[in-house]
Amino acid sequence: MFEQFTLGIEEEFQIVDPKTRELRSHVSEILEEGKLLLGEQVKPEMIQSTIEVGTGVCRDIKEAKEDIKKLRCIVSALARRKGLEIVAASTHPFSKWSEQQIYEHDRYKLLVDEMQMVARSLLIFGLHVHVGVADRERQIHIMNAARYFLPHVLALSTSSPFWLGFNTGLKSYRCEVFKKFPRTDIPDYFDSYQSFESYVNLLIKMNCIDNGKKIWWDIRPHPNFPTLEYRICDIPTRVDDTIAIAALFQAITAKLNKLIDQNLGFRLYRRALIQENKWRAVRYGLDGKLLDLGKQKEVPVKDLICELLEFVDDVVDELNCREEIEHIYTILQRGTSADEQLRVYEETKDLNAVVDMLIKNTMENVPERCF
Repeated sequence: MFEQFTLGIEEEFQIVDPKTRELRSHVSEILEEGKLLLGEQVKPEMIQSTIEVGTGVCRDIKEAKEDIKKLRCIVSALARRKGLEIVAASTHPFSKWSEQQIYEHDRYKLLVDEMQMVARSLLIFGLHVHVGVADRERQIHIMNAARYFLPHVLALSTSSPFWLGFNTGLKSYRCEVFKKFPRTDIPDYFDSYQSFESYVNLLIKMNCIDNGKKIWWDIRPHPNFPTLEYRICDIPTRVDDTIAIAALFQAITAKLNKLIDQNLGFRLYRRALIQENKWRAVRYGLDGKLLDLGKQKEVPVKDLICELLEFVDDVVDELNCREEIEHIYTILQRGTSADEQLRVYEETKDLNAVVDMLIKNTMENVPERCF
């Protein structure tokens, strides 16, 4: 029944010098060999100290787990051949965006020409999860409902408490950096795919964008693939956290689809209200409270995440992802990468120690050899 909900996971890694602990603009050196091994599964991003990997189209979370661990292993091995390491975290604790080089590509040149310093300062790293939904109309209806859960999952992923050497006081400073771009954050809901398509076409007609990929919402129907793309998350440092979050997005999609099949709906909330919850997730992560919009009261975010896990429980076994979903409870108990970074800094007062921890945890439970 749930074979349609295929998975694709994209992770953006920092390229770090293990001696200085600073970012290094060396993606070209890694890419040359990486393309031979991985083809289109590895590619550059706008900033040269970033390397992105993406799984193939995976039938289930088991296949995605195997693929994403292999990709981390290969990219890490290639980086180490150059005396470098990869780090999974959505900001670097102290490297400066002004010292990073832009990757030479027409797409990025045009983006910098259009966005100027907003683009140049985009020194952030994310996680994108694609869930297969072939029917475009169904994509929109699932997206409308899934928006409500985005802050919950963001709180599970936070990994960007530091920026330019400062403790920002936020668990996901990446979100605040990215919102400087237009057409970001939580989207509002749409009546139909046609109304969404009309919106995109109007922006193209008025020269706001040249294609749908320049709509960078936290969730969107992908303009080229038959997927719903979840884009809200920081990149978790531990690969097991990434896998658990991907499984949760798949389960949310399948559950909401099941409700539609049963002629049941999930109440839709305006962007402005969901945005309040996103801010709370950005600021406090798992330590705060979110708004239960149905009950109209504050509730500890961990309680709401447990409710979310109960909500999707009846599709988990059909998706064969119970083991991966259960890991969410480990994150709730242990905390996120942001929590761990802050603990290390509190103990050492040393951001170098934070980077060392990130290097180590990025490769936790990743095979040591892969080729």
